[in-house]
Amino acid sequence: MAAQSFDLIVIGAGPGGYVAAIRAAQLGLKTAVVEREHLGGICLNWGCIPTKALLRTSEVFHLMERAKDFGLSADKIGFDLDAVVKRSRGVAAQLSGGIGHLLKKNKVTVVMGAATIPAKGKVTVKTDKGTEELTAKNIVLATGARARELPGLEADGDLVWTYKHALQPPRMPKKLLVIGSGAIGIEFASFYNTLGADTTVVEVMDRVLPVEDAEISALAKKAFTKQGMTIMEKAMVKQLDRAKGKVTAHIEVKGKVEKHDFDTVISAVGIVGNVENLGLEALGVKIDRTHVVTDEFCRTGVDGLYAIGDIAGAPWLAHKASHEGVMVAELIAGKHAHPVKPESIAGCTYCQPQVASVGYTEAKAKELGYDIKVGKFPFIGNGKAIALGEPEGLIKTIFDAKTGELLGAHMIGAEVTELIQGYVVGRQLETTEEDLMNTVFPHPTLSEMMHESVLDAYGRVIHM
Repeated sequence: MAAQSFDLIVIGAGPGGYVAAIRAAQLGLKTAVVEREHLGGICLNWGCIPTKALLRTSEVFHLMERAKDFGLSADKIGFDLDAVVKRSRGVAAQLSGGIGHLLKKNKVTVVMGAATIPAKGKVTVKTDKGTEELTAKNIVLATGARARELPGLEADGDLVWTYKHALQPPRMPKKLLVIGSGAIGIEFASFYNTLGADTTVVEVMDRVLPVEDAEISALAKKAFTKQGMTIMEKAMVKQLDRAKGKVTAHIEVKGKVEKHDFDTVISAVGIVGNVENLGLEALGVKIDRTHVVTDEFCRTGVDGLYAIGDIAGAPWLAHKASHEGVMVAELIAGKHAHPVKPESIAGCTYCQPQVASVGYTEAKAKELGYDIKVGKFPFIGNGKAIALGEPEGLIKTIFDAKTGELLGAHMIGAEVTELIQGYVVGRQLETTEEDLMNTVFPHPTLSEMMHESVLDAYGRVIHM
C-alpha cells in the first residue's frame, strides 16, 4: 500500500496536537493526526476536565454543608461516589466526542494507533488493522507526558493510586496520603478531604504549591489546615509497606523517620515526557530529562520536526500546549508567528480556595533585579465576596517601580481562576499601573479587588 502523503502530521491528539491539526487545516495544509488512545488526550479524558467535574461536586457538597449560613436548610447531606464519578466520566466523554467532530469538520485525517518516526518526514502507525505509512514535510510531536513513578512508591490501583485511579476510585478513602502538593496533588487532596477523607499531604519542598508566590502558599496552607488537612512540608516518603487494606508510610521529616498508617495513597510527584519508542534518538533529537529540547518556536533542531506541549517541557499546562500548536501551524503555513512566553502563561489550581497566578512571584522579581512596588487587597474588604459568603482570600500585584509594568499577579480565593485572565490580558497589552487604575471595574464584583490591589501598590487604595 502506498504511503499517504500530507503537509503536516501531528503525533498526539491532546490539547496541543488536536489544536495544531485544526489550525493547520484552517490554513489550507493537508493534515493528519495520529492518536494511540483517546482524542483530547490526558487533559480532556484523564486530567483538566474530569477533575474539574469532581471538584465542582465537592464545591457544591461544601456549600450544602454550609446551608445554614445562607438561611437554608439541608438535612441528611450525603453523596454517592459512583454517581459522582459517573458524572465526571460523562463530561469527559461528551467533550472527547466533540473533538472528533471538530477534526472531521476541519477535514483532518485521524489515524488511531501508535506512531514511530523511522526517518525524517516519515511516520509509521501501528493500527488495529496493521501498519499504515504516512509521509509529510513537517511533523509535530505532541505526545504529552505521564505520571512520574518513584521506586518503591509505584501505583497498584488498590492501595496506591495515580491520578487515573483517583478519577475512578475503587472506594472512598478514609485515611488518605497525598504525595506531592503541586496542582494535581492539591486538587485531589481538596476533593477527597471535602468529601470526608482524613487527608495528609507530604511535600518535599519548603511549602505547598511550591511554584506559587510564598505569601499565597502560606495562605493556602492555612486554609487547608483549617479544613482538617495535615500538611507536612520539607518531608519525604521513603518507603511504603503494603499490607491487606493498609499502607504504612515511612515519612522523613527534619532528619527523623515517622511511620503513619493510611488506607489509600495518591502519588502526584510530577510527570515524565512520552519520548520513548518514537525513534527520536536515531533522528538526532536532543532529549533532556525526558523532555525534547526546542527553541522558542518549538523547533527541535531536526529539519521539519517540532515538539509542543508537555513533551517540550514546563510549564506543563494545556493552554500552553494549545498556543504552541497554533504557533507551529502558523509557522509551517508561512505566517508571522509569535513565540509563547512562559511568564505570560497563567497557572490555575482548582482546590478550595482556588489559586491562580501569572508572571513573576515577588521573590523572582527581586532576584531578577527589579525595584518593585507590591499591592494587596483582601477578600474581606470586598462587598461581593462578603455577599457570596467567601470572605477568605487575597489578591496581590507586583509592579516595576521604574516603568509601571505589571510583573506578576497572584491570587487565592473564590473564582480567582476566572479573575486571573484580566491581568493576563493586561500583561499581553503591556499595560501599566496607570491604565489599570483608570479602568472602571463593575460593582459589585470580585474583580474590583484587582483594581484595589493595583491602587494599593501605589498608596491609593480606597476600601482598606
